[in-house]
Amino acid sequence: MAVTSSSISLEALETLDLDPAFALHRGGKLEVRSTVPVRDADDLALAYTPGVARVCSAIAEEPELAKDYTWISNVVAVVSDGTAVLGLGDIGPAAAMPVMEGKALLFKQFANVDAVPICLDCTNVDALVETVVRLAPSFGGINLEDISAPRCFEIEARLRELLDIPVFHDDQHGTAIVTLAALKNAARLTGRSLGELRVVVAGAGASGIAVSRILLNAGIGDIAVADSKGLIHEGRDGLNPVKEALARDSNRAGLRGSTEQALAGADVFVGLSGSTVSEQAIASMAAGSIVFALSNPTPEVRPEVARKYAHVVATGRSDFPNQINNVLAFPGVFRGALDVRATTITENMKVAAAEALAAVVGDDDLSADCVIPSPFDERVAPAVVAAVSAQARADGVARL
Repeated sequence: MAVTSSSISLEALETLDLDPAFALHRGGKLEVRSTVPVRDADDLALAYTPGVARVCSAIAEEPELAKDYTWISNVVAVVSDGTAVLGLGDIGPAAAMPVMEGKALLFKQFANVDAVPICLDCTNVDALVETVVRLAPSFGGINLEDISAPRCFEIEARLRELLDIPVFHDDQHGTAIVTLAALKNAARLTGRSLGELRVVVAGAGASGIAVSRILLNAGIGDIAVADSKGLIHEGRDGLNPVKEALARDSNRAGLRGSTEQALAGADVFVGLSGSTVSEQAIASMAAGSIVFALSNPTPEVRPEVARKYAHVVATGRSDFPNQINNVLAFPGVFRGALDVRATTITENMKVAAAEALAAVVGDDDLSADCVIPSPFDERVAPAVVAAVSAQARADGVARL
């Protein structure tokens, strides 16, 4: 039942605070701190009027100076409309704020990127795009978060076209980067190349489409993607434009039917659907199979069941080995893009991030329980930052 702040008693708040998650979130997880001291009148005159006027006048004459004399070049907007929050669904902008605060915290913690959570009370695509465009002059990049599919695809595409700063939908591309990195290492561990693998993806939402796209871009052998109605293939009725495009580029074997039918003889399963997959279907996969059951909090198949048959098992959870966690990607991707003032984040930059992330796991570390590094591995962010910056320059989208 919805309640207003006036209906919540102090006693009720104290009861909520007995839960450590509520206690941690009390008052929010972020604050704003100044980077310069204001100790006396001289400091005040420089930080504010009259000194600030000289800086404003210079920026008015040369707008690019804002990137050097304001915080813009190091700040990202974390934008959501609250329509696809974690596994909770459409819970609205207010309820999305704890997640967006958390995202901003992770930007700062792992890559020293300042981030501002912005939860918008609009779900219309045109209105959301217009709002972000109007906010964009205050930021060096836009991280879209927890926006439902298929709207998220159009929103990102339109913002990328309208803005000359990085726009990145993390639910799509963060997941895709980390999945590709882990799969490259799983393939290496089992003595195969990506081109030798046949993959089945369960889920054709934001993350499922993006994972499929990055795997195709990286040269996967073949990939079949299933939504709630079964495998996506050319000629299937009722496909939206995003799925129609994917149908043209994937499922070269022309498979029909269900996810479980497609898993027979498959090398890789990637679950991003919230559905379940039977033990029998996992058992039907090829020898040396790889299972990434990534739905949270409940994987498509329990890891202990998948391990009976698969050589490598990964989940989205922190309490099992091989966590596919977006925090391995998005802080470094934005840090690398911001450092060279990139105008966009290219597909090559995403693949470069994945390759750098995979390379953090050396031959001595690589095992069935370690195909992806921990988010707390201090090598992760610098490796991703360097790779993304270098690729931005190679792709001609860097301004520094």
